[in-house]
Amino acid sequence: MDEKDTQQQPQAAENPAPQSSAPNRKMLIGAFCAMGLVIIALMIALIASNVGDDGVKKDPGSSAAAAVTDADGSKSQDVSGDNGESSPESREQIDPNGGDSGAVSDADSGDDTGSSDDTSADEPDSAADSRSDSSKAASSSQSGGSSGSSQSGGDQGGNSSQSSGGSGGGSSSSEKAPTGETYLTWSGNNTWENSGVTMTGMELGLTNGTSSVISNWKLELDISGVKSCDGWNGTYTVGSGKLTITPADYNKDVQAGGVINLGANIGTAGKLNITGARLNGKSIKVINGTVAKENNQAPQQQGGNQGGNQGGNQGGSNGQGSVPTGEEVKKLIAAPANATKGDDWLHTKGNKILDSSNKQVWLTGLNWFGYNTGTNTFDGLWNSQLEPTVKAIADHGFNLIRVPISAELILEWKKGSYPKANYNNAYNPTLNAMNSQEIFDYFLRLCADNGIKVMPDIHSAETDSMGHMANLWFTAKISANEYYASLEYMAERYKNNDTIIAYDLKNEPHGKPNEGSSAAIWNNSKSANNWKYVAETAAMKILAKNPNVLIMVEGTEIYSKKKGDYSSTNDADYYFNWWGGNLRGVKDYPVDLGKYQNKLVYSPHDYGPTVYEQPWFKGNYNYDSLMQDCWKDNWLYIHTGNTAPLLIGEWGGFMREPNLKWMTCLRQLIKTYHLNHTFWCLNANSGDTGGLLLDDFTTWDETKYKFVKEVLWQENGKFVGLDHQKALGVNGIALSKAKGL
Repeated sequence: MDEKDTQQQPQAAENPAPQSSAPNRKMLIGAFCAMGLVIIALMIALIASNVGDDGVKKDPGSSAAAAVTDADGSKSQDVSGDNGESSPESREQIDPNGGDSGAVSDADSGDDTGSSDDTSADEPDSAADSRSDSSKAASSSQSGGSSGSSQSGGDQGGNSSQSSGGSGGGSSSSEKAPTGETYLTWSGNNTWENSGVTMTGMELGLTNGTSSVISNWKLELDISGVKSCDGWNGTYTVGSGKLTITPADYNKDVQAGGVINLGANIGTAGKLNITGARLNGKSIKVINGTVAKENNQAPQQQGGNQGGNQGGNQGGSNGQGSVPTGEEVKKLIAAPANATKGDDWLHTKGNKILDSSNKQVWLTGLNWFGYNTGTNTFDGLWNSQLEPTVKAIADHGFNLIRVPISAELILEWKKGSYPKANYNNAYNPTLNAMNSQEIFDYFLRLCADNGIKVMPDIHSAETDSMGHMANLWFTAKISANEYYASLEYMAERYKNNDTIIAYDLKNEPHGKPNEGSSAAIWNNSKSANNWKYVAETAAMKILAKNPNVLIMVEGTEIYSKKKGDYSSTNDADYYFNWWGGNLRGVKDYPVDLGKYQNKLVYSPHDYGPTVYEQPWFKGNYNYDSLMQDCWKDNWLYIHTGNTAPLLIGEWGGFMREPNLKWMTCLRQLIKTYHLNHTFWCLNANSGDTGGLLLDDFTTWDETKYKFVKEVLWQENGKFVGLDHQKALGVNGIALSKAKGL
């Protein structure tokens, strides 16, 4: 019987007691005392609801919050039963603005978890850029299903109406996150089917709630029906009903009070559910819901990275170097005094990009993410230094850096609020006196000093390592007008700084036919989801502030075979390609920038079968078949028809088959047509591609670099930069010294 069934309703007395005309004084005193006790009890209850067991006021949205809350506001629940498995739930279409439902499972939490007193390690301060092995795909209806998963850098979902979100693992309750213990938070907010296996983009947050460092950890997860796992920020081993994770070199120590993030594309027989976890052999609590954000600095470092939204990264260097004063910061982030302003702006003519003297240039760069994920600076600075990393990029011959960033972060800067940049303070003492925007400005100065140009990319509306999963440039949190405002702010602030030579308006607009107005389309309408119209609007707002920059316009996922008519929900009525890779609409509805048409560059993305096995990868494909089945009609016709230049904003992957064959073919295409490009990516923590840097974020993958080097702009054995005065690193020349293409 439910508890409510045992409650009796109060009833009026049949014979009420007679009322006294004057209350007794003792009765009044007793009543007042009783009222006082009730008030005190209410005050205590109110305080208790806002203060945790440690006496610290809790932020309901933080990892220290007392309760785990679902995206819909409900509380998470202990779902640990006899077998720890939740009942199956129907899968829903992914909501690009939604989050995980939260649940908690008990795994006999231990008091301590193999901790040690070692506090010497310097740790990462960011969640991994969780790219999915099938996340970039937007396959055609012949592909037999598809995918959608995780990335900060531009992953994609395939062509299945079942591409869905929703976390695994149970119902909800009000159980609190443990205090003084180590525990695991996890989510699986995107799932897809792959040959009968349920794939999930899994995110993990390991929180060390103890007072000691946990070193050389081993995390074992109980996952029923686990089939495969491709993860990042650690080594993943699949066993029978179990997944074992061991650390990378840079996160082998979890600091006292610290959090590290892990992630993987995991395949299971049914819905993902983590029913138990052990750290160094001891059971820990498992909470399904919002994943705790990475923050893993040693105590001696934390004094140099306090200040939150307003201060950000203020403090000392702990003996590892001097921290600049306020005046020194101003000098560090200022443009070089001897630089000629405005001599490096570019424009287009036909399919070529030209400098001010009409010399044809070749933009050959790379991507470096982190400003989009919540790191609020570049990923990898937990284990490396900013200055030598920028220098190494220049010395290796990359003349452009595409910088993924969120509109939300830019809007915070616009308001004068500076979310904390997460990095290793001891390794980067110069940054400790800077807020997150000043670090970006300092990065621009470093690029100028090394002959590198920069292209900000609105990678996501919201600051989130999964933010790119939202189909469009706006969400429930960030409006379309706010998206425009973020671009206008950047254009105005940096209008006199020709280190920034271009803006990529939005990373990978996408969406499938059955998603209706939530899918990005391309036609001549003024619909809120018409990417072509929005791109024109955004471009004109930027160019009104700075008429000198190039404008990069990516494609969509689908294009209607009925020339602009998107009323059908039938996949057969559409052409599919990678997210951001479908530019078929340019033939029917080219982007019109009016008097600024010579600033337009189209920017498709292209990936290989390791990311997702598109139809054109079936069988014994080659360069000619890829040309016929994908490249020519999706975007290469724009170049060969002399309509506008192309810049392939993302391409890359692991140096192994079946990916290497595709990479070799695309490199041949880039080299043959001198297509501009930015390689994905520098980051070691790109889950489905890897990076040019190894896990230490310092050592270069020489095999991959040698591969990419063939399509870096070189003349007479020297790399060619895009700055007319400053040579590109120690192995390059300035643009004024180059002949041009």
